[in-house]
Amino acid sequence: MYTPTIARASVRSAVRGMSARDLVLSRGFKTSQVAKATHHFPEGPYHNLPFKVHNRRIPFAIPYFLFFFIPFATPFGMAAWAFSKM
Repeated sequence: MYTPTIARASVRSAVRGMSARDLVLSRGFKTSQVAKATHHFPEGPYHNLPFKVHNRRIPFAIPYFLFFFIPFATPFGMAAWAFSKM
């Protein structure tokens, strides 16, 4: 009689004897040359970012610090304005 527990046990015993290299090779990971060569993007530092860091008209640090400074400073400005009205 064939039961699922016997099937699991036989799979475990078969996998136990295989090395990691055999498991990876048996999966059959393949990439064709056409898929590799369709698009080539530049590699290296700063090329994976969706915005330009170097050679900008406005230095990158100005919008970066404004983006983080304005939300941080808003509660303090609102509190100072509220205290000035007292």
